[in-house]
Amino acid sequence: MEYYNYIKSFHLIFVITWFAGLFYIPRLFVYQIEAFHKPSPEKEILGKQLKLMSKRLWFIITWPSAVLATVFAIWLMILQPLWLEEPWMHVKLGFVALLIIYHLKTHQYYKQLQNDVVKKTSSFMRIWNEGATFILFAVVFLVILKSAINWVWGVVGIIVLGILIMLGFKVYKNIRDKNPEA
Repeated sequence: MEYYNYIKSFHLIFVITWFAGLFYIPRLFVYQIEAFHKPSPEKEILGKQLKLMSKRLWFIITWPSAVLATVFAIWLMILQPLWLEEPWMHVKLGFVALLIIYHLKTHQYYKQLQNDVVKKTSSFMRIWNEGATFILFAVVFLVILKSAINWVWGVVGIIVLGILIMLGFKVYKNIRDKNPEA
């Protein structure tokens, strides 16, 4: 099984690029939503460019990375089926399921915005943007610690991170309200 580490490396590369797409696409959604509320012709010019950027990111980077990360993960599980007996792996796979749900919901938002259907606020998308961060945080702790119990500390860290992000979000919103150019 000399090639196991190559497969693991490809899995990790595609997980990273998948997360990169999931980190950036909601930021583009924020800009699309804000552009939607601007006057013409700025609304149309920005909207067209942001839709193109989102489409390229989503279908050239994010979706292919999600598929390839999954393919390599399944390949790894076939090569190391004993991992599936580990309690920490069950928890990790739960977070992977949550990540897939997050990805699919993000796809739904993508389709809405591509059709100029704005159902969410830019503030909502700023918060949504942190969803992938929380999942990544939990998965990294699980994989590194390889413990279904010790990952709780990772979750505590996620909660603390979430609180800090929310506080940072509120501070940033107050700064933006006082100075729209910030």
